[in-house]
Amino acid sequence: MENKLSKRLNWAIMGPGSISVAFLKDIRIAGLEVAAVGSRSVERANAFAAEHSIPRAYGSYEELVGDEEVDIVYIATTNNAHFGNAKLALDAGKHVLLEKPFTLDAAQATELARIARSKNVFLMEAMWTRFLPNHTELFKKLAEGIIGEPLYLMADHNQNLPKQSFPRLHEPALGGGSLLDLGVYPISLAHRLFGNPLRIQASASLMAGNLDESIAAIFDYSGGRQAIMHSSVRSSGPVKAFILGTSGRIEMDKSFYGFSSFTVFDFDDNVIFQYEGNIEGRGMQYQALEVERCIASGLIESPIMSLDETIQIMEVMDQIRSLTGIEYQGAYPVAE
Repeated sequence: MENKLSKRLNWAIMGPGSISVAFLKDIRIAGLEVAAVGSRSVERANAFAAEHSIPRAYGSYEELVGDEEVDIVYIATTNNAHFGNAKLALDAGKHVLLEKPFTLDAAQATELARIARSKNVFLMEAMWTRFLPNHTELFKKLAEGIIGEPLYLMADHNQNLPKQSFPRLHEPALGGGSLLDLGVYPISLAHRLFGNPLRIQASASLMAGNLDESIAAIFDYSGGRQAIMHSSVRSSGPVKAFILGTSGRIEMDKSFYGFSSFTVFDFDDNVIFQYEGNIEGRGMQYQALEVERCIASGLIESPIMSLDETIQIMEVMDQIRSLTGIEYQGAYPVAE
């Protein structure tokens, strides 16, 4: 896969963690350019730049967004810092790809969208799932009516992520818990399928600091359609999803939110379509290519992952938090 756009855009990475390594490897598969990396520690930034052959390293995010040669900033800092870091980059006139969860709440997401639109710069939630070839094919088949009208979604995203190995997910000050990091995937899939729910029912098992160890939720939509999701950081699950329609069903294999196979069955359990396919890397390059495509086309939002939809998904998660008593500490204020 190569980047076929005429103008080379320079990417920068804000937050040199493990997810940034995966992102970097994938976008280089696509031939995209990484010009700089920034961290709150100059030593960490320098080490990351040396290990991954990145030309420039900065020991502050202010210096990173001040680099005039940087066009797009990929932000992969901790959840609690997303709002402030994205605001910093947008205010500097940089295009931004912001890791999910986009922010801690819908108010922060709305403010970032306002800033991006006022500055006329591109902003998108890094919901890489949306741009994977298997998901593109899935929604093409759904649009063709391969299972009739989709009626129900059942999606599981349970992973065993203990505190000793994944301390961030158990820290209220960092926006931990299962909802923001894991639950966002089935919620986003449900939203793409059905839109905004009419009613939400939710229950949570809370751990220290009123973070959710697990979440179970039911979303009701018009016409009797429903989505059921479960996420947890305590126990490993199949991480599969099932879409049931009026004339068949789709089974999405592990991990449904990544690049995986899916199979379509009719009501007699006959296989009528199977997708397997193959890609290079993890597949995070497809969202980056969408960012560059949109910018080259003069767009400041992606029609596939719009800011309005991101805000609506954050509103759904706000409602779940309200229903279950989940609390986050350390959120950045929406306005100065």
